[in-house]
Amino acid sequence: MTRTARPDTGAAAGAWTPDLRPWGKPHYLALVDAIADDVRTGRLAAGRRLPPQRVLAQRLGLNFTTVARGYVEAQRRGLVESRVGQGTFVRGPAAAPSQRREASQRRLGPVDFTMNLPPEPDDPALLARMQAGLEAVSHDLPNLLRYQGFGGTLEDKEAAAAWLAQRGMVAPRDRLLLCPGAHAALAAILGLVAKPGDTICAEALTYPGLRALAAHQGLKVAGLPMDAHGIDADAFAAVCTRLAPKALYLNPILQNPTTRTITRERREAIVTVARRYDVAIVEDDAYGFVPEAPPPSFYALAPEITYLVAGLSKCLGAGLRLAYVLAPSARAALPLTAALRAATVMASPITAALATRWIEDGTAAAVLAFVRAESRARQAIAAAILPREGVTADPEGFHLWLSLPEGWTRSAFASQARSAGLGTVTSDAFTALGPPPEAVRICLGGIAGRDEIAQSLEVIAHALGRSPALASAYI
Repeated sequence: MTRTARPDTGAAAGAWTPDLRPWGKPHYLALVDAIADDVRTGRLAAGRRLPPQRVLAQRLGLNFTTVARGYVEAQRRGLVESRVGQGTFVRGPAAAPSQRREASQRRLGPVDFTMNLPPEPDDPALLARMQAGLEAVSHDLPNLLRYQGFGGTLEDKEAAAAWLAQRGMVAPRDRLLLCPGAHAALAAILGLVAKPGDTICAEALTYPGLRALAAHQGLKVAGLPMDAHGIDADAFAAVCTRLAPKALYLNPILQNPTTRTITRERREAIVTVARRYDVAIVEDDAYGFVPEAPPPSFYALAPEITYLVAGLSKCLGAGLRLAYVLAPSARAALPLTAALRAATVMASPITAALATRWIEDGTAAAVLAFVRAESRARQAIAAAILPREGVTADPEGFHLWLSLPEGWTRSAFASQARSAGLGTVTSDAFTALGPPPEAVRICLGGIAGRDEIAQSLEVIAHALGRSPALASAYI
């Protein structure tokens, strides 16, 4: 297709102003096609800086978010790259087929802030190291394709114990099990400690998977009020007196969704109440390995009443589907083993062997170091772009909790974000006590890079700075 571009009024990169009318498409897609055409014809040279989004929006008579959405789509197609603090730059002619395939695998669309995944390693040396571990494991493939005894081999348990020791946990082998993911472990534990109709306690805002499991097993969830230090121990005691709960579920480090970490002092108060009323603690330590210096685990403080579930999804990768579980006693481990075997048969031997290999050769520590460093970098980007008011975050986590400004409802905000191709999760998914607050969870991990995240957060920040009525014209 031929078209006429508005003349470039100068050699400066920011002077580029395309004519979108001939393309006959929505403005954001027309902008992408204009970029692609000018790259093809040489009008936009590789390395050239495109105009800032607000400047181009003003020139074209468009709203900011339309231009931002066009830039995001252009980046997804590999036409441009965004550099934090510098701007958006032309990448040049189309990549070779192999490069295009790699880009499509890593950038499948606009940034999805819904799935709480750790940042995905992109360092070639680290990726090669991870691949080498997989290749080493494959040498024993015939054995790994057979049924194995439940709970993990002795070698797998030794590696698991070494991993848990980093959090100060002693892992007696007769209490330690390997399970196919934290979710399966939580389902089995809840099925052992409670029966249909019983009550379990959880945070007022809690992991949606816990709510789903409780509903599936016919359990009632009593949400407990929280503050910056964790759940209220006095409120927990009051619920114990009134409802006699069978268990207390906690996600105590970088909590999903609020990002809060329960302090040691509050942990000790909670343990005192749990012991007094004989309530089992179910510790979902999903994010426990992400901070460099977390508080001691509940299992370390009260091993005789705590079930610890330490999944690898949030510190190494969700696709591993492996969790290390510690039971309160060897006696409690027996029915847990039976329940897990009945429901899951076994953890994947291939997955277990890979995790063991990575722990033994230091690859797991290297991946964890990457996740920590990249999470800090992404939180710094979010802190620089989003308004401070209303954001609850931890510098070491890879998600944040956004309380919306006055006038916004969570459904309206989520709808506006979806219109820009951005996913968020509203508070409804997490609420176990009272009406859902006007808030959303935003996740900063996954396959998206820093530049893509920054560009998408700019869209969110721009919308938050306007009333919902005005923002609807900018998405």
